[in-house]
Amino acid sequence: MNVYDSEQIAKLLKSLGYKITSSLEKADLVIVNTCAIREKAEQKVFSFLGRLSRLKIRKPDLILSVGGCVAQQEGSKMLQRIPFLDLVFGTHAISRLPGHIERIESKKCRIVDVEMIEGIDEPAFLIDTEDHRKVSSFVTIMQGCDNFCTYCVVPYVRGREASRDPEKIVNEIRELVKCGVKEITLLGQNVNSYGRKERLCSFSELLSLVNRIDGLVRIRFTTSHPKDLSDDLIYAFYTLEKLCRHIHLPVQSGSNSILKRMNRKYTRELYLEKIDKLRNVCPDIAITSDFIVGFPGETEDDFKQTLDLIKTVEFDGLFAFKYSDRPNAPASGFSHKISEQEKKDRLTELLDLQEHFTKKRNKSLVGSTELTLVEGKSKKQSGKNAQIKPQNIQWTGRTSTNKIINFSWNDDCIVRDDIFTGRMVNIKIEKALSHSLWGRPIEVKPIFNLNLN
Repeated sequence: MNVYDSEQIAKLLKSLGYKITSSLEKADLVIVNTCAIREKAEQKVFSFLGRLSRLKIRKPDLILSVGGCVAQQEGSKMLQRIPFLDLVFGTHAISRLPGHIERIESKKCRIVDVEMIEGIDEPAFLIDTEDHRKVSSFVTIMQGCDNFCTYCVVPYVRGREASRDPEKIVNEIRELVKCGVKEITLLGQNVNSYGRKERLCSFSELLSLVNRIDGLVRIRFTTSHPKDLSDDLIYAFYTLEKLCRHIHLPVQSGSNSILKRMNRKYTRELYLEKIDKLRNVCPDIAITSDFIVGFPGETEDDFKQTLDLIKTVEFDGLFAFKYSDRPNAPASGFSHKISEQEKKDRLTELLDLQEHFTKKRNKSLVGSTELTLVEGKSKKQSGKNAQIKPQNIQWTGRTSTNKIINFSWNDDCIVRDDIFTGRMVNIKIEKALSHSLWGRPIEVKPIFNLNLN
């Protein structure tokens, strides 16, 4: 979501004559877009701002701004804590950002804007030259959350749930596809409840609308709340050919008592029932999840139930985090806190267990042929390695099940070093690594609606 917001910010500020630079030293304006979902992320914000103080001393006219969830949470306290900061703007203030920057440029003032508006701060969709080089792009379909999980700050910093108009979403995607985008990821804190409050179409109906867009190859979405995963959405994995065979379904814990304390509004049994339905409809679907270890009151038995859930489901992958108190979240006042060492030990045990299943899933794909959307050169071959011969370039892409595949092409007749970007390639998997696959391309699908400029 912050990636999408940052892209919107960059496009809006082009109207003021700003363009992105990769060099902090050359910048006239620095915007730090922040996340408050975990304590570690918040700590990184203030550490980075501390380093920027030296740059501000050397360049007094430099405008320094903080946006996003930490800005929304802290508000004017940030200006008190960081005297060299010029602007603090919240999660509903992106559309007002150009006006704030102009005021600071002309009046040298300091501004705080953390006002939350009713409904949704509709993004101003603008075409950018960067859009013409993208294979995959994010599109926000809703903002905020109404679930109020006891560990989470999102309702307090992103506001209450609000959905965008489906026609505006579809039009934005159409424009991105015209630019050459092949894959769209629909974003929301809980996409499964899209449109419910506003009596718009359901999320499965929105997916059907997006599925009809000519030139779009793949659709992904995140994040899904298990309690709102409907049978219609599950069945969409069978009926919609562009919908990728992957779902991220955060469970957070395998213990019913902890799920109740988290206010997740589902049980372990209901979660497993949804998993069974997904696999019955789409047997090869990849399922990933989120877990929190060391939630207040989590006993050893609660944790063992979480490990047992992982063994039962055999997730393709997961994200796991140590619980940390967050401002305004009810769990920060809960008793029976778990020690940092115990949280660390449980996290290590959980990740080690999941590593086994991730490797198992990857090894099962060796020898198979996977249709892969190529995103470009692998990270290892950027920068100084970008000028190597085209036939020696290593490429990277993702399968429908969200597996990363790397490959190279040894055909000397290929002279363009961008020949694969945005292409659908059938790749035979030859090797399974811990978190990726290596393969050999055996068929390159024809190009359609592909902008290579």
